[in-house]
Amino acid sequence: MMAERDLINFLKKIEQLNKLSELLEKNPIKKKELSDCKNHEEVINLTSKWGFEIGKRWGEY
Repeated sequence: MMAERDLINFLKKIEQLNKLSELLEKNPIKKKELSDCKNHEEVINLTSKWGFEIGKRWGEY
């Protein structure tokens, strides 16, 4: 069973990913920057610069 805190963090991560997706749809330059990333760490560093928190797994908060 998922703890309430984990559920909240899971939903927060989904929200962040949805907002990131919306940004990429509207901004082809950022979409290109993201597609140029070579690994997960580069993706996390880049999206963190844009203000998104997607690096942690929902159970790691």
